[in-house]
Amino acid sequence: MTAIVSRILLAAAVVATVACGAPRPDLAPLDTAALERILGVPGVTEAGEYKVTVPQNDLDVRVDGFSIVPPMGLGSWAAFTPGPKGAVLMGDLVLRDAEVASVQSVLVGHGLTVTGLHNHFARESPSVLFMHIGGEGPADSLAVGVRAVLNRIATVRGADPAAAVARAVSSALDTASIARGLGAAGQSARGVYRVTLGRPEVALEAHGANVSSFLGFNSWAAWQGTAARAAVAGDFALLAHEVAPVVETLVTRGIEVVALHNHLTHEQPTVYFLHYWGVGSQADLLAALKAALAHLGPVRDCERRSQTPC
Repeated sequence: MTAIVSRILLAAAVVATVACGAPRPDLAPLDTAALERILGVPGVTEAGEYKVTVPQNDLDVRVDGFSIVPPMGLGSWAAFTPGPKGAVLMGDLVLRDAEVASVQSVLVGHGLTVTGLHNHFARESPSVLFMHIGGEGPADSLAVGVRAVLNRIATVRGADPAAAVARAVSSALDTASIARGLGAAGQSARGVYRVTLGRPEVALEAHGANVSSFLGFNSWAAWQGTAARAAVAGDFALLAHEVAPVVETLVTRGIEVVALHNHLTHEQPTVYFLHYWGVGSQADLLAALKAALAHLGPVRDCERRSQTPC
């Protein structure tokens, strides 16, 4: 692994992630107590930013015989950071196909935007889509919109997704080996071991705000299973020149690229999010991810200026 990738991994966050791009000091801080009161969901504060997560406990999603519990990537979330207009919102909603139109209507009606709509898996049953959301303006207005969206999801499902019984999976992985291989420790939850890696060497901005790992600018890998037959689901946050070599490395080493798309709009430099799914021995999967991470490198001048071609 190259020296620069080693530095990236050593600086990477442990699931909660580091704030690579903390809020600008000239912006007014968030009133996190007011946000929690409006959202009605306990949140987490980190480096002046605020985030709520709603695990989709009511969805029994399966892929290739593996159960996709929330730590494997089945959680809705919304994060707030100080912005020039008050706050900037970024988030992700996990939806069934039939829920998309209804949720979009509420979202747009409250002045929020859809910044991405796509799959994160392949062959999953039932089918689920991921709606990435954004917004800028007074923090309390953004929070009212998010609360309305969460209420609509609870209405169409018949109950709050987080209120359902939390399922778990049984795993027997060598998590210490995974941590060493990826260069950062992870956390275990419901039988899933998840490692999150930030991109501290990339100064990402959107809507006049710095976009941190806490706000979703990160790569992650979630594991379950055994050493002999493991499953890994995850996401790479990539710059333009990194996309092709990472795709080639994963595919040639037996990990399936299941989606490649945007999560943000108006970001500089442009970031691509690559979702992957792999089933095989833990050792083979880990070697493939390490090889893919080696392609993450410094920002090119053209990417920094958002110019094309690069």
